[in-house]
Amino acid sequence: MNAKKMMALALTAAMTMSMGAALVSADDAVWKIGMIGPLTGPAANYGTSVDKSAQIAVEEINAAGGINGYQIEYRGEDDELDSEKSVNAYNTLKDWGMQILDGCTTSGCSIAVSEKTKEDKLFQITPSGSADDCTKYDNVFRVCFSDPQQGIESAKYIGEHGLAKTVGVIYDSSDVYSSGIENAFKEESANQDFEIVVEEAFTADSNSDFSSQLQKMVDANVDLVFLPIYYTQAGTILTQAFTMGLDTTFFGCDGFDGMLEMDNFQKELAEGVMLLTPFSASATDEKTVAFVKAFQDAFDMLPNQFGADSYDAIYAIKAAAEKQNLTPDMSIEEICEGLKAGMVEISIDGLTGTNMTWSAEGNPSKEPNVYVIKDGAYSVAE
Repeated sequence: MNAKKMMALALTAAMTMSMGAALVSADDAVWKIGMIGPLTGPAANYGTSVDKSAQIAVEEINAAGGINGYQIEYRGEDDELDSEKSVNAYNTLKDWGMQILDGCTTSGCSIAVSEKTKEDKLFQITPSGSADDCTKYDNVFRVCFSDPQQGIESAKYIGEHGLAKTVGVIYDSSDVYSSGIENAFKEESANQDFEIVVEEAFTADSNSDFSSQLQKMVDANVDLVFLPIYYTQAGTILTQAFTMGLDTTFFGCDGFDGMLEMDNFQKELAEGVMLLTPFSASATDEKTVAFVKAFQDAFDMLPNQFGADSYDAIYAIKAAAEKQNLTPDMSIEEICEGLKAGMVEISIDGLTGTNMTWSAEGNPSKEPNVYVIKDGAYSVAE
């Protein structure tokens, strides 16, 4: 065989392989779901739980026959809580063949990646991106409450349950999650029977020493301190508040979840802390007990609210895909359009809420829960 003919045959074979990769037959098709979150770094508690919870959901669904009879391949990527790295992770997953994204875990990263998913017409469901702008595009849905929802519901709970007459607030003005909740909390407080008497901010560059902010809470003798922040800063604030003798009620949101699992944190400092979050690993309902056991058996650790949201996200994808009779051999755009239509038609009983539904704007409808930390565990607040 001459060289030209060998080259032609090789070229034909290469083109055939390329077409085979691009045009997957229905028999060989699988769903490819990607996940992006901080698997390392200061917020690894969030991303790790999101990743591992998605793995459990995928394994359960595959064992039960998959989605419309097709198995799921799953892959998680680390963004280290960095928006640029999150976009890089998205590109890695795109090269892998991702059809659906469970992510990103945090708001800033989710917003950055949504620019790419919108451009690529790829369906994105963020388990825990709570900032308003996370769902500004119609291809993006969320499982968690939005920041305004958390702020409003926190203010309502504090007011309706008579927890305080005077309230102090400490928030991160450099963070969209924290400032978004704080703004909504402040607006709703005007409708409640308490007054915000101290309002103190910090930034990412000044998040290790809160003595100045806490001293103002002491001077004002506030009944309650509202902390719409993440668990790492919350742990520092509780530690410093104890050394300063500040004896008051602390109330946070879902960002508090993970505080009890921090290394070297004294759990007794969190006694009596309250938080608004849709999930607690200590809940006794059958679904939560089964999930927590599966998570502990697989990973020897407890899941948090972020993980529960991710677990529900995978099952929401399944429900929406089945509602629209979608198959993985469809195009990315066809899958996206089908899931968008399916999401507003489904109702699921998840870990983070029963009869959960979604609006066309991508927001869930479910009841908030408030927990209080007692003896190092979450208990439903009365």
